[in-house]
Amino acid sequence: MKLGELLNSKNFKFRVTITVKPDETVSAAIQKLVEYDRGSLPVCNEKGEPVGIITERDIVRKCFKKKAFSEIRVRDIMSKHIIIGTLDDDVDYAISAMKQKRIRHIPIVDSNKVVGMISMRDLLGIRLEHANSRLKLLDDYISGGLR
Repeated sequence: MKLGELLNSKNFKFRVTITVKPDETVSAAIQKLVEYDRGSLPVCNEKGEPVGIITERDIVRKCFKKKAFSEIRVRDIMSKHIIIGTLDDDVDYAISAMKQKRIRHIPIVDSNKVVGMISMRDLLGIRLEHANSRLKLLDDYISGGLR
């Protein structure tokens, strides 16, 4: 399955893509994370191009014992090296990249603009659905349901 197909599936079709700008405060990023129930946000410039990613983990580890969240800018704690996916990449690529880089979220980019975000949990859900449907087919075959 391609990542573009995944983003157009019923579980993703109406999911809003939420981003944050580098000059926004960490406080504003936290509000978005909470409001939209996300674990990370792509950081995009004025053109909508990805320039980084900020995660809950970045906030906890990099802001601990520092000044108030309202005084720290996203650009100061975001991860600048990001792994992205494209609409034409397949799910296996995303899983492999996440595992290899030890990350849990990948922004999906089309024409250099962020169009979605996927998480390891999303990909595991797809894999589970696929495995369950294969098991059902196998069970139907073994029980004589498919002839």
